[in-house]
Amino acid sequence: MYRCPFKEFRVRVPIIAGNWKMHKTASEARALVREIGHALPSSQVEAVVCPPFTALASAIEAAEGTLVRVGAQDLFWKSQGAYTGQVSPGMLTDLGVSHVIIGHSERRGRFGVPEPDFTSEILKLFGDTDASVRKKTHAALAAGIVPIVCCGETLSERRAGDTDSVVATQIREGLAGLDASHSATVVIAYEPVWAIGTGETCAADEADRVCGVIRAAFAELYGAAAGGAVRIQYGGSVKPDNAADILGRPNIDGALVGGASLKAADFLAILTAA
Repeated sequence: MYRCPFKEFRVRVPIIAGNWKMHKTASEARALVREIGHALPSSQVEAVVCPPFTALASAIEAAEGTLVRVGAQDLFWKSQGAYTGQVSPGMLTDLGVSHVIIGHSERRGRFGVPEPDFTSEILKLFGDTDASVRKKTHAALAAGIVPIVCCGETLSERRAGDTDSVVATQIREGLAGLDASHSATVVIAYEPVWAIGTGETCAADEADRVCGVIRAAFAELYGAAAGGAVRIQYGGSVKPDNAADILGRPNIDGALVGGASLKAADFLAILTAA
C-alpha cells in the first residue's frame, strides 16, 4: 500500500472552493457572496467561490472588502481571436478573477450521474483532455490566475483497479512543462467522478491515499519540496457533516465543494471545519 513520504511538509493553507456549476443568476450570486463574506470564520482558510461566467462581475463586486476570492469555472488558452463562446485569461483578470477551475470531470464529459440525452456525439461538447488542461493551466499561470486542476477516476476505472494510474497520468500529462516557480501556485483537486453529484463520498482514508498518489506524481515532475508544498483538495459530495473527517487527513488541504457551496450556511460550516 502507498505511504506518503511528505508529512513533514504539512504546513499548507487550506483552500475551500465552491463550484457553483450552472447555478445562480447575477443577483443571486451577489446575495450569496455577501452572506458568505460577512460571516467568513477565519483568514487562515482561503475561501473561493466559482460562479458561472454571467455572475462573475456581480460576485466580484459583492466580495470587495471581504476575504472571499472569486474564480471562474473554465477559460480558453488564447488571448483573443475568432473563438466564439470562449473566454480568455485576460477577460477574467480584467474582471478581478483570481482562480479558475480547469479540467473538471464534467468539462471532460465524464459525469458521475448518467445523462440519458447526452449521446457520445453530444459529449464531444465537453471536450477537455489532458492536452487542453495543460494548455489552460499554462495560460492561467501566465496571466497570474491560480489554476485549480481537477483529476479523478470514473466508477468503471475504479472497479478495474485503475484509480492510481488514471490520476497519476492526468497529473503527468495535464501539468507537464510548468516553470518551477509556477509549480508552487497550482492547486490540484481530486474528484472521483463516481462521487460527484451522486451523494456518494470516497472514504476519507481512501481519499487521503489517492491524494498521496497525486502528491507523489507531482513530486516526480517537480521534486520532493514541490510535492510537499502543493495543495490538494478533495471534491465529491463534501458536506458539513463529513467535512471535518475529510479535511483532517494529512494529504488533503481543502475541498472543491459542489452543491453545499450553494447555501451560505453549508459552505461556511465547511470553511469552519477547515
